[in-house]
Amino acid sequence: MDMVSKLVASDLEWWFHGPPQCQHMMRLLTGEKPHNDGFRFEPRSVTAIGDCVIAEGWEGKAYWVHVWKLKNGLITQFREYFNTWLVVRDLRPPAWEDERQDSNTLWQSQPRDLYRRSLPGLLLAI
Repeated sequence: MDMVSKLVASDLEWWFHGPPQCQHMMRLLTGEKPHNDGFRFEPRSVTAIGDCVIAEGWEGKAYWVHVWKLKNGLITQFREYFNTWLVVRDLRPPAWEDERQDSNTLWQSQPRDLYRRSLPGLLLAI
């Protein structure tokens, strides 16, 4: 916890989307619950996009995505999503000199174990 407190800004902006009982990371980082309470954050993928780091995983009961925003080496914003598909898009208009023909989707959830479940979709614009 000492190491984490050095990485998190004192005015951390926290967003949560999901069932209230799934606020595991908030309770873990605030010390409200012990690290060994049974829920384990083991990311299946970690991706960096600009100043954001996106991690996703499947715990066995819940699919989750975390989006950490960094500034000057500190975590300034944390978005936590449970049991939802997440698509991250860049909504800036493409520059005329940009010859990209692909979409502006930067990242999309890949919950391989949940392909038969219906999860609500969310769009995160960065």
